[in-house]
Amino acid sequence: MSRPSRPLLPLLLVLLMLPGPAAPAAEEYGLEITNNGPITTGAHATVHASLSVKNDSVASNLYHFNWIYAPLILIEKSEQRFNSVINVTGEFPGTFPVSVWVTHRNCWLCRPVARNVTVLQFTEFITGNLTIAQIEDSRLTTRGSSSSTGAVTRISFCLHDPSHYFKSASFVYNWDFGDGVYQITKEPFVYYNCSSMRNRTVHLKVIAEWQQIGSIIHERETVQKTGDFTTALELLDAVKSINVVGSRETHVMENLSLSLHINGTPPLALCWLIKSECVPLEGAQCHLVAINGSCYRLSHTFRDAGQYCLSVRVESGGTALQSYHGIQVRPSGIHPALFVLLCIALVSVMLGLVLYTTFRSNTQQKDLVEVADFDFSPLSDKNLSSHSESGCGQICCRSCFLRSSQEAARESHELLHSFYKPVKTYTV
Repeated sequence: MSRPSRPLLPLLLVLLMLPGPAAPAAEEYGLEITNNGPITTGAHATVHASLSVKNDSVASNLYHFNWIYAPLILIEKSEQRFNSVINVTGEFPGTFPVSVWVTHRNCWLCRPVARNVTVLQFTEFITGNLTIAQIEDSRLTTRGSSSSTGAVTRISFCLHDPSHYFKSASFVYNWDFGDGVYQITKEPFVYYNCSSMRNRTVHLKVIAEWQQIGSIIHERETVQKTGDFTTALELLDAVKSINVVGSRETHVMENLSLSLHINGTPPLALCWLIKSECVPLEGAQCHLVAINGSCYRLSHTFRDAGQYCLSVRVESGGTALQSYHGIQVRPSGIHPALFVLLCIALVSVMLGLVLYTTFRSNTQQKDLVEVADFDFSPLSDKNLSSHSESGCGQICCRSCFLRSSQEAARESHELLHSFYKPVKTYTV
């Protein structure tokens, strides 16, 4: 195998000393790096780096992430187009910097396009945190470090073990509530009844034990780790109830007024929101009002008909309570009750008209029909005339003359029009 000639060595040194292509401007890239520390010694920590390209015109298909993590031990590394993740562990407690820089993969002489650094902490103790929650009407509400007097408070310990380092360990929890009360449990939570307004400090000592094979003797040995945690428990007067007084029905473009009566100690922070459904209120997604009393008047005008829900949340210090109030918004127009009354009145009028028409037709059918009996013989004419004269002669009164005139007028009209005149025949 032949050696390279000596003149080539200075050429290679010159090529290495030459500056690579100019790196893109730093503002064109962004590199974010995070970790999940603090971590117990022996457990695995995760460090994540993410590259963002602010200008699409300079984007490349391939990037390379270069890590520096010594004296930590690398367990695993993964890399994608714009992301890279490493898992490391540490045998000794301390704070260790982890840095990363990114270059184009097809340009090994190029300068980094972005770089960043994070600090990862390893400790020999158990890591975690304490949380305090208050139980209200079978509901669990997180209170941070505050609770209410006369309420049952749940104090919980949350173990921070992202790599499941303590998966085979057994735990013992020693609770000190700061008022002379101690409790030992095997569960990471405890219930405590706060009966006085005095603030106190809660101490917790966590002990974890498990067995593992030793690194030197290669025999099973018991390993123990401990952790001490403290939190301040501030006792406040709880918000006991929220009473919404007002109508549950309104119409479009009408002003609805509601009164909120709050059973709690001011100052109070009231948050309300009206939507088509009931929602839990968090953050700044509602109308926040600070009140110094126990009553608040709320007015709202609806533009659309439908079913709505008023969500109300009241906070007093670290305590909070939420309530809901349903509202039915109807279209503007005739009130439903008035519409029903009008329908009933219309049906009653129609029924009366039908009954009146039926009764009137039955009455007309029962009118009397006059039947006349005529006798056209000569004897009947004489008898009739003599009878009429005698009758009128004997009784001289107003009714007689009235009846004679009415009969004369009635007989002046022929009942039947005959085609032939009657002929009287006399026999001699």
